[in-house]
Amino acid sequence: MATARDHRWSHGSGGGHDRAVSSGLPRVTVLGLGRLGAPVARRLAAAGFGVTGWSRSGRAVDGVRGAAGCAEAVRAAEVVLLVLFDGAACAEVLAACTSALPAGATVLNLSTVSPEEAAAFGRQLGDRYLHCPVLGSGPAARAGTLTLLVGAPAVPEAADAVLSVLGEPLPCGDATTAAALKLVANGALADALVGVGRALARAGAAALDPDVTLDVLERTALGGLVKAKRDRLAGSGAAADFAAGALRKDAALLAGLVPVWASAPADLLPETVPGDADVAELARAYARGPASVDAAARLFAHAGVERHPALLAPLIAYARGHATGRPEHFRAAFRPTAHVEGLRDGRFVSWDLATYCANFDGSPAPDEAGRRRTVLELRRHGTIASATMLLEHGADTFVDAFLLVHEDGEWRIANKAYDRRS
Repeated sequence: MATARDHRWSHGSGGGHDRAVSSGLPRVTVLGLGRLGAPVARRLAAAGFGVTGWSRSGRAVDGVRGAAGCAEAVRAAEVVLLVLFDGAACAEVLAACTSALPAGATVLNLSTVSPEEAAAFGRQLGDRYLHCPVLGSGPAARAGTLTLLVGAPAVPEAADAVLSVLGEPLPCGDATTAAALKLVANGALADALVGVGRALARAGAAALDPDVTLDVLERTALGGLVKAKRDRLAGSGAAADFAAGALRKDAALLAGLVPVWASAPADLLPETVPGDADVAELARAYARGPASVDAAARLFAHAGVERHPALLAPLIAYARGHATGRPEHFRAAFRPTAHVEGLRDGRFVSWDLATYCANFDGSPAPDEAGRRRTVLELRRHGTIASATMLLEHGADTFVDAFLLVHEDGEWRIANKAYDRRS
């Protein structure tokens, strides 16, 4: 790959289209101006690129030209960067702007999506699509030290100029490989956060000084993470660099890619941590003990389950309902018209959702810590799907069979039948 210096880019306080043309730098559009997109746009503008930015939320970035819509934003672009939350957002934005893309423009997707989604975008856009998820967050983008996982055999010169300003391009094969490697990397981050959380929990149980504990942890194998997140691990409340909700999303994608024993720790799904909090709060929640960890962490998936991460959402909500005893999770999992049917005390029952929810009082079962729930089967058939879950609840074992439907962009459980054995 060529370096940015081959394109004679220069530092400056902002970037304009005229200066980009005169310096030989490509015109760039950044779609998505959130925690990562905004510093990416600023970095490129400061390097002399003519940058146009657009965000679905209407967010603006100083020094970056705005656009009324994503189609308008890409019309004059030579390189378009997608810096969006997930695959659904990428698909929505691409559907709105692809027809306006100039013939020679390259689309660089820095977003974290599933390998299947990355492959689909590649089929949609052909050679002008380059999947390039990143390692690093806002601070690395500002400093130009991102690691860019390049999922393409060759990089056009204009795209190369952009990448080399943002950090270090690392060739990673094709789009699906780059997407999978990003999920593996974020799974390692999840593992490390659990390790930090466990260390903090042990230190707390031993009544050790928190500051001294962090001093020591900085000198262990977890030191890089602890050093980078020390202020947040100490409870500073600083704004998030990498949001917990984003890592939870990535962990779900990883769970759909690999067998459960190889996926990211399910303990990193604590409901008590808001999605917009920094990922360091996941370690802090873990350190506070079991009450702070989402009990749906005990939802497992059989290694043979088909890879449909979106279908897991209602099943996770259903598991949370059992784990917490809170009916609102069941209402999120089921369609309002759903029925729950099976034999109870030797008699067939068919409950509507309200009757079913009335069985739960908002408190977990006394033996919840020892309960286990496993998804045995998950299969999609167009707009419907079927799933089977094994629930090991103390002396009772249930097998639940679900019929799911896709409606208004989400999957919900339409009906459930169950078998109970004691």
